[in-house]
Amino acid sequence: MTVVVRAGVLEVAVERSGVIGGPPVVLLHGFPYDPRCYDEVARLLGDAGMDVVVPYLRGYGPTRFVDPATPRSGQQAALAHDLLALIDALDLASPIVAGYDWGGRAACLVAALWPERVSGLVTVSGYNVQDIAAEAAPKDPTVEQILWYQYYLHGERGRRGLEAHRGAYARLLWQDWSPTWTFTDDDFAATVASFDNPDFVDVVVHSYRHRFGLVPGDPVYQPTEDLIARQPAITVPTVVLDGRHDTVRPPQDRGSHEQHFTHLVDHRVVDAGHNPPQENPAVFARAVLDLLH
Repeated sequence: MTVVVRAGVLEVAVERSGVIGGPPVVLLHGFPYDPRCYDEVARLLGDAGMDVVVPYLRGYGPTRFVDPATPRSGQQAALAHDLLALIDALDLASPIVAGYDWGGRAACLVAALWPERVSGLVTVSGYNVQDIAAEAAPKDPTVEQILWYQYYLHGERGRRGLEAHRGAYARLLWQDWSPTWTFTDDDFAATVASFDNPDFVDVVVHSYRHRFGLVPGDPVYQPTEDLIARQPAITVPTVVLDGRHDTVRPPQDRGSHEQHFTHLVDHRVVDAGHNPPQENPAVFARAVLDLLH
């Protein structure tokens, strides 16, 4: 069931399944994906009696901004407030929050800044929080090469390229980031329509410029950005999943993750690339259920 919910500055399109009133879980997709990545995970969790909530992030699918004047920000604080507002709008009682990429960032930040609002966290690639001040330091050239898709969007040519070729751009990233995932044309077609959202390009470009300090954020979120800059530890029960074949965020050892999580329930390396819920849904769902139980 897809519903539209007023949550903060957004009218959020939400796919809800499972058992309303059961233990809630919010599943958050990344860039450039959409809720289709959670279809099988949602089925498994719904069969286990959970209330499953899968929103389209700002700039994706049917989700829209309420006010045309609201900045089309893609900054991490905006994603965090979107998630918090959705939890409030749906009156979810201490949900588990789970996600990867942009969605994992929103989940990590709500768990870090408002731990009393969630009961647990499943995060792909661990502490998915940007340290914007540190981004000024050059990385190893092998890492810089991987980040081409971000640097491309720093200039106007990249913005126009994304506008004109958003599907081709996204498909290339799926292939590069998950080299062992044999997704089909139908799999991709089921998601690519979500990039036709009129705010998609603006939100994406702002995200990849803001994280490098190239553009200002929405002033409304500056107090939250100041808190994020302290890189707060996450204290809620957490399962970290690393994609064994993820070329963007290669797996780390447990010790590297422990410095950010004071209650790390488990660290698991998953046979997947950058998109574990779609590539290995049973393992992703098991992580959520293990936190629940």
